[in-house]
Amino acid sequence: MDPITVTVGTLVLGGVATRATQDRVVRAKFRSWLAAAPIVLVPLLLLGPWGAVGLAAGLGAVAAIELAGLSRLPRPDTVMLSLAVAILPVALHLDPSRGLGALVLATPVVAALVPLVCGDTTDGGRRAAIVAGGLVWVGGGLAGLVLLEPSTAVAVCLAVAVADVCAWCAGGVARRSNHVLARPLSPLSPAKTWAGVLGAGAGGLATLTLLGHRSVALAAAVMVGSVVGDLLESMVKRGAGVKDTGAWLPGFGGLLDRIDSLLVALPLAVLAAGAVVLGGVA
Repeated sequence: MDPITVTVGTLVLGGVATRATQDRVVRAKFRSWLAAAPIVLVPLLLLGPWGAVGLAAGLGAVAAIELAGLSRLPRPDTVMLSLAVAILPVALHLDPSRGLGALVLATPVVAALVPLVCGDTTDGGRRAAIVAGGLVWVGGGLAGLVLLEPSTAVAVCLAVAVADVCAWCAGGVARRSNHVLARPLSPLSPAKTWAGVLGAGAGGLATLTLLGHRSVALAAAVMVGSVVGDLLESMVKRGAGVKDTGAWLPGFGGLLDRIDSLLVALPLAVLAAGAVVLGGVA
């Protein structure tokens, strides 16, 4: 089944379910889904490789700015991080193997450059560590949009979206029934339960199967991304003492709140799909 059909069908079902609820947050989330679907599908399916580059660069720059805000980075560091994250997809498209090498080798220089120039002996180490972590987490995470085949990238994006919804539904059912699977995975996010993990795995696998990408490895990437990505962002937000990374995306907060699962699932999908091999890209 093609991605457009799966997306439209999913949105129709979601719209029916949303209409039946009086939960304002759920309705806000659905409106965000409606807006996000073409923003993701058009670049990946209709605009060719540079569409994927533009999507990764745009999402990465916004997410990097949000991360910098959480971490209270000075403006020069924020500019450095967002530019590096936006440039990385271009480098990966032009030369994938060297682009990945540059991500590893250039990260320490990019991260430390601004604090070194400023001579920051008090907070320079923290600033450099955050920029380095953000470049790998956000930039490296979205690299999968460029490295994966467009159909696989779309499949992973849709599967992660469905997995997140299924995890939320399964966790809610388990908590209401006081099931043993309602136990939280980590104190970082009490809402992330073992039932949610199973729900994410089932929803992700079902979506991948519908899209013709039935693969245990890809399904595992989606499930792990849904769990670890959410917990990772929860850890960062708790450290910053905030609930959301922003307030502009209805129902979610900020962009980083929405793509946290993708930032882990996409790199794992690259490995699962065998898109990257020694010496180049398959």
